[in-house]
Amino acid sequence: MERLGTGIGWRPEMADAVEHLPGIDWVEAVAENLCPGHLPDSLLRLRERGVTVIPHGVSLGLGGADRPDPDRLTALAERAEALGSPLVTEHIAFVRAGGPLTASPLLEAGHLLPVPRTRDALDVLCENVRIAQDALPVPLAVENIAALLAWPGEEMTEGQFLYELADRTGVRLLIDVANLHTNHVNRGEDPAKALAELPVEAIAYVHVAGGVERDGVWHDSHAHPVPAPVLDILTDLASRVSPPGVLLERDDNFPEAAELERELTSIRGALDRGRQRAADEEQQAPAATPAAVPQAPAPRASAPQTSAPTAPAPARQRLALAQAALLSALVAGTPVPEGFDRVRLGVQARALGAKRADVVAKVAPELPEILGAAYRPAFLAYTHTHPMTGGYRRDALDFAGQLLLSGGPENAEVRRELRAWWLERSGPAPRSARPAVRLARATRRVLLRR
Repeated sequence: MERLGTGIGWRPEMADAVEHLPGIDWVEAVAENLCPGHLPDSLLRLRERGVTVIPHGVSLGLGGADRPDPDRLTALAERAEALGSPLVTEHIAFVRAGGPLTASPLLEAGHLLPVPRTRDALDVLCENVRIAQDALPVPLAVENIAALLAWPGEEMTEGQFLYELADRTGVRLLIDVANLHTNHVNRGEDPAKALAELPVEAIAYVHVAGGVERDGVWHDSHAHPVPAPVLDILTDLASRVSPPGVLLERDDNFPEAAELERELTSIRGALDRGRQRAADEEQQAPAATPAAVPQAPAPRASAPQTSAPTAPAPARQRLALAQAALLSALVAGTPVPEGFDRVRLGVQARALGAKRADVVAKVAPELPEILGAAYRPAFLAYTHTHPMTGGYRRDALDFAGQLLLSGGPENAEVRRELRAWWLERSGPAPRSARPAVRLARATRRVLLRR
């Protein structure tokens, strides 16, 4: 595996800081936010300096019941080629559910949701990963995710699940130590046990990020400083293997460059402590014969594509029904599926609504400007009865349209401004600024109504 070194997540809001941070060997950019023919100038300058750029996908849904969308795979491949990346990364998660496999409407989560650690889910995930590997021009690495809730009836630990995935497909792993901490707080899972069960030789690189605890629940916010427990898990990992790369993630509440530099220094310190611990243990350990040291079989470098089994159709349908029931409970208010923690599911549902509100505010910043303080409560009320069925831009238009249909906003001037915004973006072509053209269109709409 290529040595990447120390990296940081590239985001437009802190592009200037990233360019000037010392000791940055590589960056990671959200794939869906990049256009191959119009890459940001900041990324182009970093590439010219020899900084590696890796596209990080968030919408493929490899852990979903459906096979990966060919168009999404093509888009991810185009970004890898445009950036000259040595690999691409995605998540072990599902992001949508429903559709033909369940004869129900397709729902979007707008978030990474956990896959049940069952044989059915593993079979489906393995086939989806192989499909993605075949479609991508560079190796794929997949990331463990943070979770607020646990599936009932799971058959494997996270470490066992990841080991089998890597062994059966040859896929590389992106290990997020912050997510291991999240699952420790929220699900009582031991990070040390997970690391002990992982095929550490399959690790492509490592994510480190901050979060915040509220009411006993850890939220993987990527908007807070990296806490000591996350650095401790990184030290433990570094004592077991020297990761090819380590990257700091920050997605919101962006600090000054000096704070980012301090966090990177803390990460390097955690890695150094892990290496020193490994050296000390090696020096203190008594000499052992090869037979006395059991070695787990290493994951295959590549999966045998010609004889790779496909996931049985019943497994896909069972997974589809389970995921659709969970997502519907989270975003459409349907009954909580049997075995789930109702309180924790409510926390997850509120978190999904809050994230939708935050992302829509970024995608369509005019909405909070037009609506002011009324934007957030209005949008959260909208999410209770209107699941997301498309992307965030569609969500913004649907929210504005629904608000107008319901007679809001009460202020006439605000309503006119919101209606103008909605008409400008919802039609097949932008509204003309010429009064004569606008009058003609208005007249045509009146005649059509008659």
